[in-house]
Amino acid sequence: MSQEQDQIDVAPRPPGARLVRPTVVERWRALREASGPVDIGALDALWADLAVVEASSLLGSWRGFALPTGHPLERVLARSRWHGKRFVALDDAKPLICRGPGGGLYSDTAAGKGEASLWNVEFRGEVTATMVYDGMAVFDHFKRVDENTLMGVMNGKPHLVLAEGRHFYFGLEREHVGPGSADFTHGREPGRDRG
Repeated sequence: MSQEQDQIDVAPRPPGARLVRPTVVERWRALREASGPVDIGALDALWADLAVVEASSLLGSWRGFALPTGHPLERVLARSRWHGKRFVALDDAKPLICRGPGGGLYSDTAAGKGEASLWNVEFRGEVTATMVYDGMAVFDHFKRVDENTLMGVMNGKPHLVLAEGRHFYFGLEREHVGPGSADFTHGREPGRDRG
């Protein structure tokens, strides 16, 4: 604990007053709504305090967003018009649901080098839901913020996922659409000829 934290934690309080710490949901909202770059240390600390989640509870569609830390993947996902992820079954996960020029959604299997599957995997000493990419040494680990919100951290081969030693953090919010939504195509941008 730093000297500053010691001073804060032992500061005199009025009789009967309790130290009130923000809940994980309040901390998440503050980071999510930050107008500028988010401190990676705050993300690491929040991750450590969140509850693990079972892979089977993730099935469905999720809207994704990067938590702005300056990681290069933020720009890559913005250029690809990343919409989120879709977990149809434990062995059928679509990591890169993107929005095509016409507005339709598609699974970008080229950028993701295939698709993925869901497993319960250990990360930072805890077993939690993890999406394992089929075609590259990349893992997206998930923890629960609330019943409709997940925090994710990308892990894997350092040259693929780390930027100056920092992981890429992102969030997912549950969408209430069916896995076979009419607005979805598989493996290619909507409107593109297969040939």
